[in-house]
Amino acid sequence: MRASLFLSALSVSSVMAAPVLPEINANSAHADSLKKVSEYFNLLAVKVQQSKFESAVPTCDLSKVVMPQAPSPLPAPSFGLTLKHVALGRGTQNYTCDTTNATAIPVANGAVASLFNASCIVSAYPDIGAMLSGVSMNFNLSNLASIASSLSPSFLKQTLAPTSGMAVSGAHYFTNASTPFFNMDASQWKIGEAPCAKNNSTPAPEAAAKGQGGEKAVPWLKLVTRPGATGGLQEVYRVETAGGSAPETCKGMPAAFEVQYAAQYWFYGN
Repeated sequence: MRASLFLSALSVSSVMAAPVLPEINANSAHADSLKKVSEYFNLLAVKVQQSKFESAVPTCDLSKVVMPQAPSPLPAPSFGLTLKHVALGRGTQNYTCDTTNATAIPVANGAVASLFNASCIVSAYPDIGAMLSGVSMNFNLSNLASIASSLSPSFLKQTLAPTSGMAVSGAHYFTNASTPFFNMDASQWKIGEAPCAKNNSTPAPEAAAKGQGGEKAVPWLKLVTRPGATGGLQEVYRVETAGGSAPETCKGMPAAFEVQYAAQYWFYGN
């Protein structure tokens, strides 16, 4: 069954002249992972057919994009702020453990992720955008460039603006235990830098995609920028999370470990 779904995904991608898919971690992926990959590329195939009959070319207009909502919604963006950028983040949530206490709870120790420009995909094809995090979890981290290229095949690059190829738009990491940082000044778009503080959180939806080892999706967050932010960035939302959660206890875990995750980051500013 898995093999047939994988072949289905590959055949759809080849019809669209997509780049070669990165390696799928079929052994450690959760039960319906390849099904989700197949569904994603089948949806892309539908978009290919639809695009042949559309007279207007889709645009990268973020002004009317609606941010995803969890069952218990996060506070809305502050009045007057506009959506500046949407990025797909793919990386690891990091944890530490007290190896002398098997019942200890793992302690969060920041995160590291590469950020890919998903603004055009989310604005033009929100149904495709909603699947990005879950589908990206099925590919290994060893070839991030190939992940982004495969999730944004050639037809999207042709029907959207040139920036729709999900090129790297920045990096996410922590500068200390309580400051998540987004560096997007090194990219061609010069979006800005955003040292942040946690403002609010809500559990990910029950149906959120799991990690490669079956890990639950980390919560959705609202962050606010700290002094020193540039590019007018003021608020950052982490939504559409997949994987990333630590086990309930430190039993059998090393002193430090990583759990792969994916998420969308929505940047608001003025």
